[in-house]
This record gives sequence, structure tokens and C-alpha cells, in this order.
Amino acid sequence: MFSLSQEEPCAPSKDPVKYGELVVLGYNGSLPNGDRGRRKSRFALYKRTKANGVKPSTVHILNTPQASKIGRSTENPIDFVVTDTIAGGQEGEETPITQSTISRFACRVVCERNPPFTARIYAAGFDSSKNIFLGEKAAKWKNPDGHMDGLTTNGVLVMHPKGGFTEESKPGVWREISVCGDVYTLRETRSAQTPGKLVENESNILQDGSLVDLCGATLLWRTAEGLFHTPTQKHLEALRQEINAARPQCPVGLNTLAFPSMQRSRALSSLEDKQPWVYLACGHVHGYHNWGHRSEQEPNTQRECPMCRVVGPYVPLWLGCEPAFYVDTGAPTHAFVPCGHVCSEKSVKYWAEIPLPHGTHAFHAACPFCATQLSLTQGCSKLIFQGPVD
Repeated sequence: MFSLSQEEPCAPSKDPVKYGELVVLGYNGSLPNGDRGRRKSRFALYKRTKANGVKPSTVHILNTPQASKIGRSTENPIDFVVTDTIAGGQEGEETPITQSTISRFACRVVCERNPPFTARIYAAGFDSSKNIFLGEKAAKWKNPDGHMDGLTTNGVLVMHPKGGFTEESKPGVWREISVCGDVYTLRETRSAQTPGKLVENESNILQDGSLVDLCGATLLWRTAEGLFHTPTQKHLEALRQEINAARPQCPVGLNTLAFPSMQRSRALSSLEDKQPWVYLACGHVHGYHNWGHRSEQEPNTQRECPMCRVVGPYVPLWLGCEPAFYVDTGAPTHAFVPCGHVCSEKSVKYWAEIPLPHGTHAFHAACPFCATQLSLTQGCSKLIFQGPVD
């Protein structure tokens, strides 16, 4: 498989068949300093001219599949280089990681080359010698049929939402995937030597909206069909212009507010004079002003809204620019709490219910655009704009 930048030539008269995309949670459309080569915030999987799948053992009978390898390593076998995601760490330079918890050869996605192009996920990947690579501390065992299997050091976890990737979907159960693609319950901790229990009635087949956690980064799998129903960048830009055309005003300063461009929103650039700010506890949208502090040490964590006197966080609003995270094409009316990223109501409420792995055994809902952990008491806020008075 390959991304557009790595595209192999296909028949001149045909477009390449797209299997789907892997999108890293915590990035708003691109990496902080831009996507570069195999390191990017999203990776499109296309049909190659020739299959490159392998058979690790006679257990797997795969009909000319093709595989995409994901991991922290920058060696040639890796197609999609993934590094640890820093929650809310998009502003400025990328934060260096002193010790990554993502495996060098974390996992591989194997796709059938014929319809319906079924995608399966397996733990671990092949190194430069074309051997499955597992760390010394990784759990390994021999199955009753005599074949070896194992887990990566910190595990590859998968969660399939119930009902696909729609506003009606509900969170599924997090499982762990083995090297051979078997499904297990979670270990006691991420790096425990003893695997969980085999779940025989579940498979490693990815579906639209499946989440893959690599212990340091979480990936969202979107099928080609699922992406067809997501909003486009052009649609999101039209929604931004529609909000700005309504000329929302600060109810106190009466100055006109405007959401920054999509490019500035993706990069979390410096704040603009017309930047909308919100009191997250009540949802009233204002321009920036420097009063109502309840704490001198952290001035924006406890601010009193001049409209309703409710006290809570006061943050700038940024549009969510990654279309793959939207479950519908609705208007951006709600913000995640406490980061202030804005998207549709159904999308906000969907992600507010999804427990994402955090640390060795904790799970928390987080904003998909910046990976900031959501408030336990209020995961989102409905925005209240004031229109022009003239």
C-alpha cells in the first residue's frame, strides 16, 4: 500500500483503488510543523500494482493480500511512521519525546485486493530482514496447534464502535490483537507478560471508525466508503465563512468576531484580534477581554461571564479542520471542554463518549483534534453567539 506521495503507477485510464485511511488522533489536519514523507497525520492506503502480502505461517491463508506497516521506526519496511502524541502540544515546535512507548514495528494492516477490500490488523511488523520483530520483553507463547504467537511490548489495542462511525454509534469494547491476528481481552497492564483471554467470537477485521491504540498514539481507521460521506475541506471552509458572514459580535465590546482561516486553525497560530473566545461553563461567545479573573495564578481557568455571571474556563475557539473526525456534515455549534476546538454537535457528543487508552490502564475521553482530556463533568459546551445589533 502507498499514500498519494508514494503512489505506484497503475493503469493510465484508471484511478487507484483506495482502501481507506489511518488518521492519527490529536492533530487538526496536519502535524505541527507540516506532514513530511512517511511521517504525517493521515495515511491513505491504495491498491498497489502488485501484492506485497506475506504468509507468516500456514495458519493464515490469504489470497494475494497487501500489507501496510506502521511503527515508530524510520527503517524502510515502515510505510507510516508514528510518534507519540502530546496532548494539546501542537503550538510551536514539536515536543521531543525522551522515551517512546510505541513499538518500532508496531502493527500491520493487511487488505484484500478484491472487493469488499477487507482490512485486517495484526500486531508487530517485519524488520529489514523480513522477520517479525518483537522486543525482548514482549509476551510470546506457543498455541495448542504448535504455532507461535505473541504481543508487542505495550500492546496493540483495537476498539470497533457499535453501529459503525455515525452519530448513533456507541463505544465498543477495547481488545488486544496478537501477532497472528487473534483477539484477546486486555492484559492487567499494558506491558504485563501474561496475555488476556482469547475472544474466539471476535475478529481482527477493521470497520469504518475502528480505533487502533499503539500506547502513545491512537489511529482512526476510515474506509473509502466512510470517507465519501464525511465533509470535505471545501465544506468546512464554507461553514467557517457562513459563521463569519453572520458577523457575530462580542456582547460586551460589540466588536465583530471571526474564526481564523483553516490554515491558521490547523497550526494553532498566534491569536487574532477578532478571535472568538468562549466561557465554557455557559457557552457565551465573546471577544478577548482582561477582566473577571478569579485566580491570579491561572487567570483563564476561573473567569466570570459578564452575561450570566457563571464562573468557569475562558478559552479561544478553534475550528476542527480534520474532516475524518466528523460523524456528520452539521454546522460547528459546539466546543470541546476544556480545549475549545469546535465542530458539529453530533461529532462532539460522539467523541465525548469514546474512552481512549491513557497510560498503562486508564481510559479517558479526549478531543480528537488535540488529544486534550475532556472534562469529566462537562465534555462539551453549546456555543451562544450574539448577532450584530445594527
